[in-house]
Amino acid sequence: MSSGATCTQPGCTGTIVDGYCDTCGMAAPEGTASAKSPIPTAAVGTAATGVSTGSTAGGAAPVANGTACTQPGCTGKILDGYCDLCGSPAVPGARVKEAAAVAEAQPLSSGEGSVATSASRVQSAAIGSKRAPGGSGATRRTRTGSQRMRAARLGAGLTTVPPAPPVDAAKAIMANAQVPEDKRSCAKCGKPVGRSIDGKPGRSEGFCPNCGTQFSFSAKLKQGDLVANQYEVAGALAHGGMGWIYLARDRNVSNRWVVLKGLLNSVDPDLLAAAIAEQQFLAQVEHPAIVEIYNFVTHEGAGYIVMEYVGGKSLKQILKQRMAANNGAYDPLPVDQALAYILELLPAFQYLHDLGLVYCDFKPDNMIQVGDAMKLIDLGGVRRIDDQDSAIYGTVGYQAPEVAEVGPSVASDIYTIGRTLLVLTMEFRGYQGTYLHSLPPVESTPLFQQYDSLYWLVRKCCAPDPADRFASVDELRTQVLGVLREVVARRRSGPATTSAASVLFEPLATARPIAEWSQLPRLRPDTTDPQHGWLQTIGAEDPVQRLKDLSAAPEDSAEVWLARIQAALESNDATAARQFAAKLLADDPWEWRALWGEGLAAVQVADWDTAKAAFNAVYQQVPGELAPKLALAFACERGGLPEVAEGLYQTCASTDAAYVAPAAFGMARVRADQGDTTGAVAALDLVPNTSRGYIESRQQRAEVLLAGSAQDLTVLDQAMNTIERAQLDNPTRQRFTVRILSEALPVVASNPPRAGVHIGSVQASEAGIRDGIEAALRSLARDTNDLKERVDLVNQANAVRNWSLT
Repeated sequence: MSSGATCTQPGCTGTIVDGYCDTCGMAAPEGTASAKSPIPTAAVGTAATGVSTGSTAGGAAPVANGTACTQPGCTGKILDGYCDLCGSPAVPGARVKEAAAVAEAQPLSSGEGSVATSASRVQSAAIGSKRAPGGSGATRRTRTGSQRMRAARLGAGLTTVPPAPPVDAAKAIMANAQVPEDKRSCAKCGKPVGRSIDGKPGRSEGFCPNCGTQFSFSAKLKQGDLVANQYEVAGALAHGGMGWIYLARDRNVSNRWVVLKGLLNSVDPDLLAAAIAEQQFLAQVEHPAIVEIYNFVTHEGAGYIVMEYVGGKSLKQILKQRMAANNGAYDPLPVDQALAYILELLPAFQYLHDLGLVYCDFKPDNMIQVGDAMKLIDLGGVRRIDDQDSAIYGTVGYQAPEVAEVGPSVASDIYTIGRTLLVLTMEFRGYQGTYLHSLPPVESTPLFQQYDSLYWLVRKCCAPDPADRFASVDELRTQVLGVLREVVARRRSGPATTSAASVLFEPLATARPIAEWSQLPRLRPDTTDPQHGWLQTIGAEDPVQRLKDLSAAPEDSAEVWLARIQAALESNDATAARQFAAKLLADDPWEWRALWGEGLAAVQVADWDTAKAAFNAVYQQVPGELAPKLALAFACERGGLPEVAEGLYQTCASTDAAYVAPAAFGMARVRADQGDTTGAVAALDLVPNTSRGYIESRQQRAEVLLAGSAQDLTVLDQAMNTIERAQLDNPTRQRFTVRILSEALPVVASNPPRAGVHIGSVQASEAGIRDGIEAALRSLARDTNDLKERVDLVNQANAVRNWSLT
């Protein structure tokens, strides 16, 4: 080629420069001249980056329309200088001048990377508009792309929650701003006010006959009123516990919709104090899941909070719509959707708690779904955790029992979350009466019977003693996520195919049947423990020596006690392990990890009653975790509760792929012990062929079929097929073959089946079975190094062989 030759790479429009294409970077064929002279090594300054244009091939003759495209594998034809299929130019020289100009305008790169290692040197297949009929230019896509890159936020990727359609603000305005008489109550004492008496309509304004507090249910603002010379009122949206809520336009900020939240009576000291408190600290609250507070203004002596307008639906509204569609009968949300809603708002609670604030009044009314997101609204009850003077706002049936005496706290917020979750998932009759501060019994509550983990989650949230609840919202969120996984898994058929990392337990390390304590999951170390760093210095392999080293710990922290429990277990000293667990529980009665150690020690000595009690307590403390469920299932299997064990094993197998194999083995054992051969086989078939326990599951499958065969040729055929299709070592396969065919031999000899029947690959005739047994025995004899065993196997083969006259 001559100097300035075009690149020969298919589809490239570049020019050869210094032996490489200035566009795609591919090396030129040998003998190709460069369009630019090499830069001398001694050159400095501008000479070091100077680029000469060289010559181009812009004068190349155009290719006629209809000419076949020369791109490898392309069947298109040239149309107006470009291929009508792949879009490649027929005359690369037509773009050489443009490419050269671009190259000259850009300085040579320096620093990391080079053309030689750049992916730009790799030829790319045509895609998109390059492959569209008609060549280059704007094209129309024939289909939409995958939606997996834009998964809905609600549901944590585990479940799907229907998005809520946007609500037109103007249509949300009340046509008649009146508070129904049956909703009128005193804001201070809660007694009915403004009700009808002797057929006379109740007053909308007046004084409470019980405590004397002034009340007013009349809307103060009308359409067109201008508040603070900035907010033009459009109308009333609703009436809440602290007064009317209005919709307005913000004239100063693009006429955006805002909400004005007023007070029932501005002269009421408690309500006024609540408004002032909001003004003081709510301005710092900035979280995407919490309604934003814009301003605090006054108008004609009344105070108003200016808030973000959230154009969605509250979960209370969604529940009412479901009820109406269900002919007036309560229709709770699906459990997975309710958990997804709660899960989305928990970070907002943690954010408030981190600021030293408590929300106080959580309920379905204050949860707004906006598209596929959630908002926490109505901050009227929010207060500082250490506030001992402000009025406390809450709702009967949701508020924790201790709030009236000790005030709200993180624990009381968690209580309201648990109560809200129940109202969303079931018709919670009596939650404001009979079960005001308790839960309905499990035996009369189908929801609790169906979702055991959900029951323990709610029970811990709503424990009567605040100290028994989750210590933080983050702790609660971890367990909600685990329960959600379980709930979603129940809808699937078959074993789990994905795993989720636990923050409390190490991944399950075995894919074999659980047989001892060491095969159960281990606790993850708590890196925030004050002695975590010191524990990293204890590296003795011998557990006895490790125990000695641990006795010199600077402080008996929780992690130190747990390390001692582990070392004692590895030393086969269950008594010491239990003693260490007891000391840890004495230091902290809520330390469930000590009970985990106590359960492991009980398994070590086959104390199944203690093991069941310990693991069940752990399960109740962390209901979203699978490790305690697996441990409890094992203890129940060995401790005389096979039905409980089977249910727990099923939960483990359906929820997490790492738990499938050990849970399937356990389930199979339980079913086999109960004489359910079909069920045991089905359990073993849950183990995927990618599992390390697959081979063992095939052996167990054959064992179960043999135990339940009752000399049934069909069952024996299944057992033989299981063995022949599994990748077993030769001795194991041959031993199973001998056992299976030996079971079949007397059956076939006494009642020969019809022609064509097989047991695995062996013909189901006496001669065929004898040949199969003989071949297996002789194969075993060849593999053994024990002379006595070899002789015995040969004798067995000779005894079973088919005899002939020769």
